[in-house]
Amino acid sequence: MSAIAPAKPLPYLQVLDPKGVIVNPDLAPRLTDEALRALMYKMVFTRVWDQRAVKLTRQGRLGFYAPVAGQEASMVGSEAATAKDDFLLPSYRDVPQAVWHGWPLYQAFLYSRGHQHGGQFPEGVNVLIPQIIIGAQIVQATGVGMAFKLKGEKRVAFTYIGDGGTSQGDFYEGINFAGVYQTPTVFVVQNNQFAISVPVKLQTAAETLAKKSAAAGIPGIQVDGMDVLAVYAAMKQAVSRARSGGGPSLIETVTFRYGPHTMSGDDPTRYRSKELEEEWRQKDPLVRFRNYLSQRGLWSDKDEEAVIEEAKTTVSEALTKADEYQSMTLPGLIDRMFDTLPHDLIAQRAELTE
Repeated sequence: MSAIAPAKPLPYLQVLDPKGVIVNPDLAPRLTDEALRALMYKMVFTRVWDQRAVKLTRQGRLGFYAPVAGQEASMVGSEAATAKDDFLLPSYRDVPQAVWHGWPLYQAFLYSRGHQHGGQFPEGVNVLIPQIIIGAQIVQATGVGMAFKLKGEKRVAFTYIGDGGTSQGDFYEGINFAGVYQTPTVFVVQNNQFAISVPVKLQTAAETLAKKSAAAGIPGIQVDGMDVLAVYAAMKQAVSRARSGGGPSLIETVTFRYGPHTMSGDDPTRYRSKELEEEWRQKDPLVRFRNYLSQRGLWSDKDEEAVIEEAKTTVSEALTKADEYQSMTLPGLIDRMFDTLPHDLIAQRAELTE
């Protein structure tokens, strides 16, 4: 019996090296100076907002929070390549993409606190509430894509999952269904190296997570997730392909989270070495892109200081608005569960208001 030939490696996309130098000019997205500056603006803003959110959580002023520092290029670059009419189905770490897609920041804070208004998205904001159940958003994104296809709408559903989430059954079921029915869905796997404390090498024997796309018969690509231009380019191609009827794609962004898995007691020092963390900090997405823009005369220390101050002010204002929002009540919660309440909830509501 002959040995099975190994599969060919999937492409690995990188545009900027860690020093901010373009190494693959043919793959670089054609963006205006304004669009390039907008990417940097969003990454800096997200870093400042994340730092504040971590502190707020430690102070007990937020509820659940999953830090994002280190993953800004993956998050900002991918969302920026979509249209506002496209539908985002985020996981619990993907709050930045949801906010940049239109979710008001104060509502994101309320969501963190478990307030129902956090999930009451304004009209025209095409975002589903961040999914806590690992992998459930993958199946849902395929379903949303199927709806767009059946309606003949030129819209795309896009979703995110971590490296550990690709071991879930929902992940395989979702991408398989998308492949069979050729739904306009883009799946972004943010490989930040650890599923809480479990490294990727203990999650799968696959050479890359992008290779898992082969089982579903859909295109897959691995991208330098610390390179915002590479992420944008890969996402733009996948979104354009889906919008034109070409079907789904899977993008693995190779990135790293500097902080804990969540602020709910995780201690990364118990399973990550200082040497590994320092190695990834040398690839910091903000430093890399800042160097590139500075070399082109598109970004300065003054520009960055202005964004930092704006982010601090905006976060403070959003927090104040969340603090001042009316508290939840049990009758109010029941009223918003269904358009028409079933008899058992009507009875429960009556008991609460007696």
